[in-house]
Amino acid sequence: MRRVRQFLLPTVMLAAASLAFAQTGDIQLDVKKKVLSNGMRILVLENHAAPVFSTIIRFNTGSVDERPGITGTSHLLEHMLFKGTKIIGTSNYEAEAPIMKKIDSLAHLMYAEQARLASPLNPQDSAKLKALKDQIAALQAEQKQYVIKDELWGTYLQVGGTGLNASTGNDGTQYYVSLPKNRLELWAFLESDRLANLVLREFYSERDVVMEERRLRTENDPRGIIDEALSATINWASPYSWPVVGWMSDLQTVLREDVEAYFHSHYSPANAVAVVVGDVNADEVFSLCERYFGKIPSQPVPPPVVTRDAPQKGERRVEIEYDANPTGYIAWRVPQVGHPDIAALDVAANILSNGRTSRFYKAIREKRLGTTQASVSNSRYPDAFYCSMTPFGDHTISEIEGAIYAEIDRLKTEKVTDWELERVRNQLDANFIRSLDANTGLAFRIANSEAVTGNWHLFLDYQDAMKKVTADDVMRVAKTYLTKSNRSVVYIVKADSSAASAN
Repeated sequence: MRRVRQFLLPTVMLAAASLAFAQTGDIQLDVKKKVLSNGMRILVLENHAAPVFSTIIRFNTGSVDERPGITGTSHLLEHMLFKGTKIIGTSNYEAEAPIMKKIDSLAHLMYAEQARLASPLNPQDSAKLKALKDQIAALQAEQKQYVIKDELWGTYLQVGGTGLNASTGNDGTQYYVSLPKNRLELWAFLESDRLANLVLREFYSERDVVMEERRLRTENDPRGIIDEALSATINWASPYSWPVVGWMSDLQTVLREDVEAYFHSHYSPANAVAVVVGDVNADEVFSLCERYFGKIPSQPVPPPVVTRDAPQKGERRVEIEYDANPTGYIAWRVPQVGHPDIAALDVAANILSNGRTSRFYKAIREKRLGTTQASVSNSRYPDAFYCSMTPFGDHTISEIEGAIYAEIDRLKTEKVTDWELERVRNQLDANFIRSLDANTGLAFRIANSEAVTGNWHLFLDYQDAMKKVTADDVMRVAKTYLTKSNRSVVYIVKADSSAASAN
């Protein structure tokens, strides 16, 4: 504990006068919160150590909120939100609008033709589809004369913006940037404009970009292939079963109007959290946000996802043949964020694989069998406890899998030691504090907790909960969740070695 406090003082406390740390594990953040009349939540943490601030706008919408037919839409929208508005990214929106309308009409005809060609009962003449694609391409070329490429990026860069980006996950989508302190109003103007006046400009060409991204990062990447198979194996009913990037068949056919409707239903002010951390005045932030974001009309929050998997009734095992070195995952289903057992599962994962003195390191890495890492999800809906598997040299997935089960069984039959618990607490403290030493890291933590649970303080409470985990807790959750009937095993093998590895 003391060692961690020594780390805290120079890196965080002295750098951030407004962040108070009474003692290790007792972190006090003076976060101020305001809810606008349209339901948008604004959270501010003043940190006057440097004349800059970081922001994140987090939407409580991710791939889990999609449906079959529009999978990948949250990620596609992440791309589209950088395409501009009626005043950003265009030299003449009025001239663009009729061109986009013609593209939409042709896209509907293309969709119908794609559906016709998908059935072997219909003639497989693709000439009409090619002609439609050519017509759309010609209109896209005509529209380009009005498009100002990357104007949002350029505007932020010209005023000293850094770290401009966005990301999409199963549970949420976030847009972030860091700026000099005197650019707060510019940020409020630009971000409220793309939330209120988004134009899905160059939609079909950007859809092609996303499909290429899927080919690169999923279809031609063994890690992407196994991640996709693992999600589908664990989740038979839950929307966590499909990939964040979406199924290729959905990306090939989703229409601009589908994505626009999803944007209007899921990217409402009441479903958004804006967090500002840095050299700002909270009252000024609230005033500017009310002026710019507050005028966006309110609308209902999207309905929660209610589909759940039935209790698992036996081990699920999937083997993927692919020309890559063997690798794999074991996953056990666990509850969602807020369940009291998640903290004990998190501690178990750290005892197993965090650091050179962890059990997996001693039993697997030091014996040069391979590498493995344990982790648990803390998601909006029930998710999983994972162990990765990568064998070294001539060793096999089966050897790694057996070594993992041996250590899992130890958790069920022998209490973890006080020394192991203390080691994990110290590691968690160090990692946690290190994640808070920048405005952006703080903004992410606050935004994620507030968006997922409605309580920005939850990430601090969770840290405390992990410190209270006992040896009995670890044994109990291992017996409850890490069972054969509750696990799924997915691994990649080369085609010529699949039979041997299965044995």
